[in-house]
Amino acid sequence: VQLQASGGGLVQAGGSLRLSCVASGLTFVTTTMGWFRQAPGKVREFVGGISNSGDRTAYGDSVKGRFTISVDNAKNTVYLQMNSLKPEDTAVYYCAARRGNYIYTIGNLYNYWGQGTLVTVSS
Repeated sequence: VQLQASGGGLVQAGGSLRLSCVASGLTFVTTTMGWFRQAPGKVREFVGGISNSGDRTAYGDSVKGRFTISVDNAKNTVYLQMNSLKPEDTAVYYCAARRGNYIYTIGNLYNYWGQGTLVTVSS
Protein backbone atom coordinates (compact mmCIF):
# COMPACT_ATOMS: atom_id res chain seq x y z
CA VAL A 1 0.00 0.00 0.00
CA GLN A 2 1.25 3.44 -0.93
CA LEU A 3 -0.26 6.83 -0.25
CA GLN A 4 1.03 9.86 -2.12
CA ALA A 5 -0.06 13.24 -0.81
CA SER A 6 0.35 16.44 -2.79
CA GLY A 7 -1.06 19.92 -3.22
CA GLY A 8 0.55 21.77 -0.36
CA GLY A 9 2.07 25.19 -0.73
CA LEU A 10 2.08 28.77 0.44
CA VAL A 11 -1.22 30.63 0.58
CA GLN A 12 -2.43 33.84 2.18
CA ALA A 13 -4.88 33.81 5.02
CA GLY A 14 -8.42 33.51 3.71
CA GLY A 15 -7.28 31.55 0.67
CA SER A 16 -7.91 27.98 -0.39
CA LEU A 17 -5.94 24.87 -1.23
CA ARG A 18 -6.89 21.38 -2.27
CA LEU A 19 -4.77 18.48 -1.15
CA SER A 20 -4.81 15.15 -2.95
CA CYS A 21 -3.88 11.70 -1.78
CA VAL A 22 -3.50 8.99 -4.40
CA ALA A 23 -3.71 5.48 -3.02
CA SER A 24 -2.35 2.30 -4.53
CA GLY A 25 -2.65 -1.20 -3.22
CA LEU A 26 -6.05 -0.65 -1.63
CA THR A 27 -9.60 0.15 -2.58
CA PHE A 28 -11.68 2.80 -0.88
CA VAL A 29 -14.70 0.53 -0.63
CA THR A 30 -12.94 -1.38 2.14
CA THR A 31 -10.86 1.46 3.59
CA THR A 32 -11.48 4.50 5.73
CA MET A 33 -9.30 7.47 4.84
CA GLY A 34 -8.15 10.15 7.21
CA TRP A 35 -6.25 13.42 7.09
CA PHE A 36 -4.01 14.51 9.93
CA ARG A 37 -1.67 17.43 10.41
CA GLN A 38 1.28 18.27 12.56
CA ALA A 39 2.60 21.74 13.17
CA PRO A 40 6.13 22.35 14.50
CA GLY A 41 6.29 21.65 18.21
CA LYS A 42 2.72 20.39 18.35
CA VAL A 43 1.12 16.98 18.52
CA ARG A 44 -0.45 15.37 15.52
CA GLU A 45 -4.05 16.49 15.04
CA PHE A 46 -7.00 14.79 13.39
CA VAL A 47 -8.27 16.95 10.53
CA GLY A 48 -10.97 14.76 9.07
CA GLY A 49 -11.92 11.39 7.66
CA ILE A 50 -14.26 9.70 5.25
CA SER A 51 -15.77 6.25 5.60
CA ASN A 52 -15.24 3.42 3.17
CA SER A 53 -18.71 3.92 1.73
CA GLY A 54 -18.05 7.62 1.27
CA ASP A 55 -21.33 8.55 2.92
CA ARG A 56 -19.92 9.58 6.27
CA THR A 57 -17.36 12.22 7.11
CA ALA A 58 -15.97 13.58 10.32
CA TYR A 59 -13.91 16.68 11.02
CA GLY A 60 -11.84 18.10 13.79
CA ASP A 61 -13.38 21.02 15.63
CA SER A 62 -10.78 23.47 14.38
CA VAL A 63 -11.62 22.87 10.71
CA LYS A 64 -15.36 22.21 10.76
CA GLY A 65 -17.18 24.31 8.23
CA ARG A 66 -13.98 25.21 6.38
CA PHE A 67 -12.55 21.88 5.20
CA THR A 68 -14.25 19.20 3.12
CA ILE A 69 -13.14 15.65 2.35
CA SER A 70 -14.20 13.84 -0.79
CA VAL A 71 -13.26 10.72 -2.71
CA ASP A 72 -12.93 9.90 -6.39
CA ASN A 73 -13.09 6.11 -6.52
CA ALA A 74 -12.24 5.99 -10.21
CA LYS A 75 -8.96 7.78 -9.52
CA ASN A 76 -8.36 6.12 -6.14
CA THR A 77 -7.85 9.60 -4.79
CA VAL A 78 -9.07 11.33 -1.65
CA TYR A 79 -9.18 15.13 -1.50
CA LEU A 80 -9.05 17.68 1.27
CA GLN A 81 -10.54 20.99 0.19
CA MET A 82 -9.38 23.71 2.56
CA ASN A 83 -11.13 27.08 2.51
CA SER A 84 -10.83 30.19 4.64
CA LEU A 85 -7.35 29.17 5.65
CA LYS A 86 -5.81 30.65 8.77
CA PRO A 87 -2.18 30.96 9.84
CA GLU A 88 -2.86 28.33 12.51
CA ASP A 89 -3.61 25.84 9.72
CA THR A 90 0.09 25.85 8.87
CA ALA A 91 1.35 22.29 9.23
CA VAL A 92 2.47 19.19 7.40
CA TYR A 93 -0.64 17.36 6.27
CA TYR A 94 -0.74 13.60 6.06
CA CYS A 95 -3.24 11.21 4.58
CA ALA A 96 -3.76 7.87 6.26
CA ALA A 97 -5.71 4.71 5.59
CA ARG A 98 -7.33 2.09 7.73
CA ARG A 99 -9.25 -0.98 6.65
CA GLY A 100 -12.80 -0.88 7.90
CA ASN A 101 -15.67 1.55 8.02
CA TYR A 102 -15.14 3.51 11.22
CA ILE A 103 -13.57 6.96 11.18
CA TYR A 104 -11.09 6.98 14.02
CA THR A 105 -9.61 10.25 15.18
CA ILE A 106 -6.52 8.61 16.67
CA GLY A 107 -3.64 8.41 14.26
CA ASN A 108 -2.14 5.28 15.78
CA LEU A 109 -5.19 3.32 14.64
CA TYR A 110 -4.39 3.94 10.98
CA ASN A 111 -2.27 1.34 9.24
CA TYR A 112 -0.86 3.27 6.30
CA TRP A 113 0.50 6.79 5.94
CA GLY A 114 1.54 9.08 3.15
CA GLN A 115 4.69 11.16 3.22
CA GLY A 116 3.05 14.48 4.08
CA THR A 117 2.70 17.76 2.25
CA LEU A 118 3.49 21.15 3.76
CA VAL A 119 0.84 23.85 3.94
CA THR A 120 1.94 27.33 4.95
CA VAL A 121 -0.61 30.06 5.52
CA SER A 122 0.73 33.59 5.76
CA SER A 123 -1.03 36.35 7.65
